[in-house]
Order: sequence, then C-alpha cells, then structure tokens
Amino acid sequence: QVQLVESGGGLVQAGGSLRLSCAASERTFRTNTMGWFRQAPGKEREFVAASKWDRGSIYYADSVKGRFTISGDNAKITVYLQMNSLKPEDTAVYYCAASKSTAWVSPRMRYEYDYWGQGTQVTVSS
Repeated sequence: QVQLVESGGGLVQAGGSLRLSCAASERTFRTNTMGWFRQAPGKEREFVAASKWDRGSIYYADSVKGRFTISGDNAKITVYLQMNSLKPEDTAVYYCAASKSTAWVSPRMRYEYDYWGQGTQVTVSS
C-alpha cells in the first residue's frame, strides 16, 4: 500500500507562490503516473498536473499551464507542485495521487489513480 502525504499548503495573496510536496512511501513515482488534483467547495475534483517520468511525459490543465510546474526528487521520493502567479480561483484542497499500474494511463482521469493523499488546503486571497 503506497502512502502519500501532502504538505506546503497555506494562505497566500494573489500573484504569490506556493510549493506543494507529496512524500511517497515507495519509489513508485519514477515508473507510475503521479498526479495533482484539486477540489474547491461545491465543485468536482479536477485534474491539475501529472507526470510519468520514465516516458518523459508531463501534463497540465489549461487553467494552470505556464503557472504551475510538477517535478520530482528521486532521492527524497517526493513530488512537487510549484505554483506561481496564484489566483483566487486556485483556492482548493490539493490532492496528490499515484497510479498502481506502471503502464500508461489517462493522466487527467481520476479513476486511473489508486492512491490518494489526505489533501492540503491552498487559499489565495484577492
């Protein structure tokens, strides 16, 4: 059972930056698909970013492209989400997720992910 623990959320003003971290219990993220999703109050959980580094593949939602960057640290078994130029509409609980399969999956689909973290709150004030 893979465990994922997010950290790094908080309150930031619009235009500011935050870096979220997702610590994994196993070295899955080099071969499995790792993703970040977010859920705002009253809304569905939505895709933010994903990566499958053994394929050199990185994906972003259009709403965050150019502002957010997903990266990983193999030694620390940690995945990061660097968020710049934050907007109030980025306010949400952010979740880290990992697929069980090492095969290619549809990175934007929630059902492709088998393991989820507990979430970390990001609040962007205007």
